[in-house]
Amino acid sequence: MTIALAQYWHYLPLYLGESRRRISRRLSPSRLVPGLFAGSAIDRLVVAPTDLRIADAYIADEFHIGRFPLAGRILVAEGISPFELNGPTPAFDAALHAFRWLRHLRAADTDTAYVDARRLTEDWITLHGKRHSGVAWDPDVAAQRLIAWLSHSPVVLKNMDRLFYRRFVRSIAQHIRYLRRVASTVSDGETRFRIRIALAMATLATPANPARIKTAARNLDVEIGRQILPDGGHVSRNPQAALALLADLLPLRQTYLNLGHTPPARLVTGIDRMFQALRFFRHSEGTLALFNGARAMPADRLLSVLRYDETAGQPLRHAPQLKYQRLSNGDTILIADTGPLPPVAMSTQACAGCLSFEMSSGRSRFIVNSGAPANYNEQYNRLARTTAAHSTLVIADRSSATVSHSSFLGPVMIDGPKNVDYDRTDDTSGRQGFVARHDGYAHAFGYIHERSIQLSADGRIITGRDRLLAAGKRTPRKGLHAAIRFHVHPGIEIDIDQKDNVVLRAPDGESWTFFCPNSKPEIEDDIFFADLIGPRYSQQIVLHVPVQPDIAVGWTLVRSTAKTGQ
Repeated sequence: MTIALAQYWHYLPLYLGESRRRISRRLSPSRLVPGLFAGSAIDRLVVAPTDLRIADAYIADEFHIGRFPLAGRILVAEGISPFELNGPTPAFDAALHAFRWLRHLRAADTDTAYVDARRLTEDWITLHGKRHSGVAWDPDVAAQRLIAWLSHSPVVLKNMDRLFYRRFVRSIAQHIRYLRRVASTVSDGETRFRIRIALAMATLATPANPARIKTAARNLDVEIGRQILPDGGHVSRNPQAALALLADLLPLRQTYLNLGHTPPARLVTGIDRMFQALRFFRHSEGTLALFNGARAMPADRLLSVLRYDETAGQPLRHAPQLKYQRLSNGDTILIADTGPLPPVAMSTQACAGCLSFEMSSGRSRFIVNSGAPANYNEQYNRLARTTAAHSTLVIADRSSATVSHSSFLGPVMIDGPKNVDYDRTDDTSGRQGFVARHDGYAHAFGYIHERSIQLSADGRIITGRDRLLAAGKRTPRKGLHAAIRFHVHPGIEIDIDQKDNVVLRAPDGESWTFFCPNSKPEIEDDIFFADLIGPRYSQQIVLHVPVQPDIAVGWTLVRSTAKTGQ
């Protein structure tokens, strides 16, 4: 344990909870009795749920020649099964064993693709089907693989023989039994949710008895109630979590309806609320905001899910349970994080970005957070979680929350803001805004950070103010400096005009000018992590200010030129 002894008692429940979970996993019959999941009472598959994820038939051609492009890397197998090799990264191995890539073979719709799908599946069953260890049997990977096998069973079983059919169905039964055993022992969050989705889907896709169907539905209902907040967001506060879960929940809902089964009570309403959250976090050019671990993704991935949104309502102005704010007038959208850290168990991707914001207008994002890299990189992920990687104020280059260095607990977020409050300042003229405060720097430095932002009724002017207040009875530290950072999207050009104001210009000609009467804006080098091609060079606007009680820095963004053709 690397947490200071003086703070140990505060984190004792975390260690006890993780200890119980690990003991439960070690005592799981899957480890004690390797052959427990062999055999099956399942003799056939009933239905193949739909896969909503975007597919690319060209990737099937790559697979056929022994090249496997997954998770941002390529493995060249050269006539050897990829499941016999170590992948270039852990993320690659997880993607390979998850079998989500079967959708690309299905999209190819050729005899060659069908043969490849069967061959690779048979390789996996031969090499990994009997050993419940390693990344192949990581519970999240196993749940994804079960969903993928059920969804794409028509591809795997195309022109099959009876012997392979029986072998494939037995392996599916093995997955079901394994996931039932480990479901209650995995870490809380998306993994447990996905396991419940996979098990519910399996009861529909195989000849399960009514009791099994009801039990799986009830367990899924519990996770929806626990993890999906009333405003539709996921309890991890990651905007992308709802998108990832919806891609599996939507086919599940449709399968319930197609087979005449009653869906879990919370499934339909939960999906509607999750769509509401996706609309809330969607920027003007169609991407999701980058908060708390959100990564780069193609815009069509979001569209592939949103096209099933039947609610078609307007986004909320603020998410009361997630505690985010949305200001939207004209073509301008501003989204801000005004909430505390998520529960510790759900914070393995959370960031120290309290009071950060992003701004988009027209077809471009202008002000962003650095975001998490599309493909896992330990160093980049660590940097992306710092306060400095977010568009907010940083004192003494120290984050407002800390990532645990405990190998036992994992990279959970600790020591973050305990009290975060906000007030909306919308008025009858159409102007929207908020004032928010957090105490993430109260213990270390004795300061409260307050930020206020307003968007004009026509969406052309954003006015903001960052202020430092003394934190109650604590004596504020002196001699410190703060940096107020505004990370600029790499697609935006930055210029300095004759009055030392910063001009941000989008590819379509739209431009915004940044003013600050209290401090001269400086342009500094930056890294934008959340890009599909990998981390990219970018720039940021930085205001350097001395730290002292009641210091306030005002700044303004004004749209100076409309987009071409407007």
